[in-house]
Amino acid sequence: MCISNHSTTRRGALAGGVAAAAAIALGGPALGGPALGGPARAAGSRARGPLDLTHPLTTGFPAFEPGEEAVRHTVATIEKDGYFLQEWKILEHIGTHVDAPAHFTKGGRVATELQPSELILPAVVIDIAARAARDADTIVTVDDLRAFERRHGRIPEGAAVLMHSGWARKVHDADAYRGTGADGGMHFPGFGADACEWLLRHRRIRSLGVDTLSIDPGDSTDFDTHLVLTGADRYGLENLANLDRLPATGATIIVGLIPYEGGSGGQARVLATR
Repeated sequence: MCISNHSTTRRGALAGGVAAAAAIALGGPALGGPALGGPARAAGSRARGPLDLTHPLTTGFPAFEPGEEAVRHTVATIEKDGYFLQEWKILEHIGTHVDAPAHFTKGGRVATELQPSELILPAVVIDIAARAARDADTIVTVDDLRAFERRHGRIPEGAAVLMHSGWARKVHDADAYRGTGADGGMHFPGFGADACEWLLRHRRIRSLGVDTLSIDPGDSTDFDTHLVLTGADRYGLENLANLDRLPATGATIIVGLIPYEGGSGGQARVLATR
């Protein structure tokens, strides 16, 4: 491949234009502004910009099973080839990602069939971090949801319901993030299947999201929550970051899902407006 200076300049201009347009669309700064998920603006400023709920995808990011981590190598360098290019080997379900209905439900919709209207959602955050610090196997229950509504009001129809367990802070230690126990199993929080069913039946939610490896708790052997959620043609969000910085209500999330052909899910850049 030959890349002329003219082509490179055009690429740079195009990239800059796209970045500026995206920033404007999200209500954030254009080029030169603070990074997504960076510090809030000075006190008194009404606009705080979008928050990034995405972990960087690295070769060290914890996989559900050891040995499934991402692998990358350099294909081309600027010094040798005039451009920089990497090749990645990744599973659809590593890093911050979406579980499409097809992930656990035969005949369910795949990544390319999820519509844009399903990927921009009001979000609520169920905070169980204090309990999770004492009990890694804790789950979000129907009682938690009712207590949330008594304090914050009704969960809106079509919402993404996100669990904040505090687990994101463990992401740089694979054993801690998996909650590897003396029994050899995994121990981390998730949604109980009863809570998922209640949200689907009574609040008609669109998605569940978690700051852990799975919407089911780590000690699950039957993945009931996945089966209930995807069986209802809804999708999951796993390995979310920065949920401690989202308000309990009032946020909107934008799920930038990679539309893999036939994908059971895929990596996503998840942003939130507050």
